[in-house]
Amino acid sequence: MAFTLSERQDTIIALATPQGVGAIAVIRLSGKDAIRICNEVFYGKNLEEQASHTIHFGTLRDGDKILDEVLVSLFVAPTSFTKENVVEISTHGSSYIVQQVIKLFVRMGVRLARPGEFTQRAFLNGQFDLAQAEAVADLIHSDSESSHQAALHQMRGGFSSEIQELRSQLINFASMIELELDFSEEDVEFANREGLRQLVERILRLVEELILSFDLGNVIKNGVPTVIAGKPNAGKSTLLNALLNEEKAIVSDIAGTTRDFIEDELSLGGVIFRFIDTAGLRETTDTIEAIGVSRTQEKMRTAALILYLFDLSDTNMVEINRDINQLENLGVPFLKVANKTDKAKENLIASLQATHPDALFISAGMKENLDGLKARILELVNTNKFRTGNTLVTNVRHYDSLTQTRVALLEVLAGLDGQVTSDFLAMDIRRALHYLGEITGEVTTDNLLANIFSKFCIGK
Repeated sequence: MAFTLSERQDTIIALATPQGVGAIAVIRLSGKDAIRICNEVFYGKNLEEQASHTIHFGTLRDGDKILDEVLVSLFVAPTSFTKENVVEISTHGSSYIVQQVIKLFVRMGVRLARPGEFTQRAFLNGQFDLAQAEAVADLIHSDSESSHQAALHQMRGGFSSEIQELRSQLINFASMIELELDFSEEDVEFANREGLRQLVERILRLVEELILSFDLGNVIKNGVPTVIAGKPNAGKSTLLNALLNEEKAIVSDIAGTTRDFIEDELSLGGVIFRFIDTAGLRETTDTIEAIGVSRTQEKMRTAALILYLFDLSDTNMVEINRDINQLENLGVPFLKVANKTDKAKENLIASLQATHPDALFISAGMKENLDGLKARILELVNTNKFRTGNTLVTNVRHYDSLTQTRVALLEVLAGLDGQVTSDFLAMDIRRALHYLGEITGEVTTDNLLANIFSKFCIGK
């Protein structure tokens, strides 16, 4: 839902800390009248006479009733997150106190904030661009070192600066093309066509690099989907429990215990992995188990990594080679994990080592060589990529805009090859500028902003 101009002038309020009982709760107000309104119910110093970025102790009162002893933090416009007057009230963490405080301010004319409204005001007031605003939400939800670094890099303007640089270079040529349209009857050429081609090709290479980075960026943001697969009783559920160090999955000697997949997350080397324990792969007449096997196969096809377990206590080299051939045809990176070394025959281990030297030997039940498995997992996904300082695209909206930019730039090149007139070139350049501008917010609509900020938590 888009905001009206009058709503943007409102003073707004929301709980900025998580709901529930805690040691403290922080209630945030923003708007032109935030400090004045707070001062009317705060008993301590006169808040309207205090400097920005100062904290003051006192009580909040509803008439003669003391609601709580509080600390009030002041941020005077424009040196605040929203560039408006901002007050942050730290109360005791009682949900009753929070409700009473917010109800008091609502009666005084303060409006409850909508999801993301504080960050939206920061964007509208020029605190940062749209890509940086979206990174605020990513930073809040980051749950690993790599996702934290990617969000922080974007919030601090790394991605935005690259986009703005591309756009400014293109605007320079676009203005020359537009100037030609004003002198179309005189057949003059202000924009050097070869220079334009070189610029578009350079921008196109950078845009394509950003597009390609989305796969990695998406993995960093959402975790590496890692499927644990293998025949029934290969020890998949035992391995999941051992990796998570908890009894997440039911373990049984009965084949086919896992009928559906079980999923949980684990951070390895600062990267989140989504480990998925799946139903055992085998032909079965059991209808429910067959559905589980089908889902396993689908999960394997869409995984970023497969840990394929071989049960060394119940297999042979013929079966192992057959399964490995099928995995290679799948085209998904996989690790050959030989499980139950404590129950294996020595000649099978020797044969497997000779035939497949990259196989990793573990005992999930005895928790042997799990550190070696974790190290191999990180090695296979090339952790160095997650440490790069290069810009990564983690937002599907940005990815879509970059894809549309690429199409428009290719049209510019095709137009140059076909020696089309300036008006057609100008149209394709404008499209490229439009889609680049969508990323950082130079080009927006109220519906776009409402959609983006509605996904934020209330209070941010």
